[in-house]
Amino acid sequence: MAFADHLARVSGSYNLPSILFCSMSDPLAQLASFLARAERLLDRLEPLLPPAERVPDWSAAHAFRWRSANGSGYLQAIRRLPQIRLADLRDIDEQKARLESNTRQFIAGLPANNVLLTGARGSGKSSLIKALLNEYARQGLRVIEVEKAELTDLPQIVELLDERPERFIIFCDDLSFESGDARYKALKVVLDGSFAAAPENVLIYATSNRRHLMPEYFAENLESRRVGEEIHPGEAVEEKISLSERFGLWISFYPFDQEAYLDIVAHWLRSFGCRPDEVAGSERAALNFAVERGSRSGRVAWQFARDWAGHQQSRGASAAPVLPASSSKRARSRS
Repeated sequence: MAFADHLARVSGSYNLPSILFCSMSDPLAQLASFLARAERLLDRLEPLLPPAERVPDWSAAHAFRWRSANGSGYLQAIRRLPQIRLADLRDIDEQKARLESNTRQFIAGLPANNVLLTGARGSGKSSLIKALLNEYARQGLRVIEVEKAELTDLPQIVELLDERPERFIIFCDDLSFESGDARYKALKVVLDGSFAAAPENVLIYATSNRRHLMPEYFAENLESRRVGEEIHPGEAVEEKISLSERFGLWISFYPFDQEAYLDIVAHWLRSFGCRPDEVAGSERAALNFAVERGSRSGRVAWQFARDWAGHQQSRGASAAPVLPASSSKRARSRS
């Protein structure tokens, strides 16, 4: 009876008894009328039904991006990945070794930690995760990229990955939260805050410019109290620290000095096909480029190398002699 009342409310002006108990004087006409009314009724009921789940094609890619709309989400394959290698990441050997070791443990089914990579912008945090995927995709490693705006979908994403044979890293790039942002609670629950255990084939790797992921204000330190010789932070500070503490491994990245910056520039220039003399002649321009950008980061070094190599190759191409069509034909005939 309750279901019939619900249908009556949804159907609005439709007379359900007339639909369900039509007369048989003209069976075909009544049947056509019934089907038309039923179709209109189903159209009105459709928004109340849960959306159909989109099953991802796991063979389509090694990396996926979570997309959500209208209350439902799905995994979108990322078919073109940056072809960056671990060997391309210079002067972060310690950070690279720690993250690679944790990832190798994870792939092998051994205990491994969720990881928070923090520090200077452009120092290789995100590139390191991309390089690890390129290195270990054949061994079953996969990456799911989740934007901050969609962190509330993390429980749904984790459930989707459960019982898959692959090993998944959920990648949250440039992660930080403002005061009052409730999305960090969804991340806390997935990391370590729910009775439901996280699947063994899922880890979270996040990058951030902040160690504690949330802004800290001077006034919050006034809540701290002294107990004997110990200082106990206030509740606001404890809440902010509690999120980053749920990452078992913290890896810090630091700004590059001039020597490291020039080493990265030289590496990328060689990879772009520059000659040794072109690499040696680029140092002053590379330093000026860094001053203009206000940073000696790995990203700035890569951007300079692309600019410099492009100019050198363009200059070489314009200097090469171009034979007229008739001359080139005579040259081929003589050969």
